[in-house]
Amino acid sequence: MKKIILLSLLVVPAILVASGHIESETSRYFIQTGRESDFWPRVINFTIFAALLYYLVANPIKEFFKQRSESIASQLNEIEEKLQAAKNEKKEAQARLAASEKKAEEILLDAKAEAVILAETIAIANENELSVLEKQLEEKMTFEERKSAREVVDEVLSENITTDDITLDETKVVDIISKKVA
Repeated sequence: MKKIILLSLLVVPAILVASGHIESETSRYFIQTGRESDFWPRVINFTIFAALLYYLVANPIKEFFKQRSESIASQLNEIEEKLQAAKNEKKEAQARLAASEKKAEEILLDAKAEAVILAETIAIANENELSVLEKQLEEKMTFEERKSAREVVDEVLSENITTDDITLDETKVVDIISKKVA
């Protein structure tokens, strides 16, 4: 019902304003109203139209702009929150990077210390093994010297002593051995 009244208030002034400006009609307007110009009625009609338009459209337009500003504000808040979250993540990543670099330095220092200890351990083990090998070599050399001396003595005795020489005295044995050794 309210819309019908508002519509009729908009249509009636439009019909009144639609009157023409022909000479005969102007005189008719003058005869009916007693005025030559319709400026003031048009001003009143426009004012009524503007008031009705404001009455019908103002609240929806206000609501539209209010909702628009609220949505922009919420988007801005979301962007600020995302920016803050990104800054926090960046700080956390930098802290993790610094911690990782520190840990890497510690690992390198530990590895260097471990390498030094390992090298010392290997050097000590090599020295011990070398001394053991030297002792074994000395023992083997003495064994080989004894063995070769026995072989020479056996060879000399087996070549030079025959069944005929069983009656040998000591001087002859010493002479035979000294000949063979020399």
